[in-house]
Amino acid sequence: MFKASFITLFPEAFPGPLGVSILERARKEGLWSLETVDLRPFGIGKHRNVDETPAGGGAGMVLRPDVAAAAIDSLDRGGRPLIYLSPRGKPLNQQLAREFAEKPGLILFCGRFEGLDERVIEGRGMMEVSLGDFVLAGGEVAAMALTEAVVRLLPGVAGNEASLSEESFETGLLEHPQYTLPREWEGRGTPEVLLSGDHKRIQEWRFNSAKALTFERRPDLYAAYSKTPEFQAPETGDEHD
Repeated sequence: MFKASFITLFPEAFPGPLGVSILERARKEGLWSLETVDLRPFGIGKHRNVDETPAGGGAGMVLRPDVAAAAIDSLDRGGRPLIYLSPRGKPLNQQLAREFAEKPGLILFCGRFEGLDERVIEGRGMMEVSLGDFVLAGGEVAAMALTEAVVRLLPGVAGNEASLSEESFETGLLEHPQYTLPREWEGRGTPEVLLSGDHKRIQEWRFNSAKALTFERRPDLYAAYSKTPEFQAPETGDEHD
């Protein structure tokens, strides 16, 4: 079973969005499990202090390495990556999520304040991962987002696993536009090709639409995709029918 462990000062924040929909159903079915480790009981002294002022001065507080290490060492890592959610970390993408999904689970350290003492990051071989170029009040939301991205890739979690292969980033492109009922809405119609029943034309339209959308919105992804064997220049016909 895939096991996610969260080291946090706010265990009450969990399971949050991890406790609804397909993720909660999969947890009840025993496909994965979730546990929280409260950082506070590992704190120092009568008041269980977990932080101190930064060496060299400066604003804010820093989580102590001895407190963090005690919480980490209380867990059986069992081959699970130890992840510290940090804006300076490796960007989370779909490829990294797939790599994590191949592991027996994850241990996620949710930071607070000005961050975590560098010595415990180095001493416990923590992998820093970032959700993007922005800063949150703490690592809990980021840890949940990372976990959701990974758990939904586990076998048996998604209701229709074939749909995973068509999502954004799985092929190197953004996902094509989606349509459903009603066929006409506020003067906007469904592209005729999607109503044709011609599966070959539909697949071509979706592929070309995905390329055009990626070219427009994520030129960085498009540039990388253009170097792959699957690349062909965007066609100008059916993308926006």
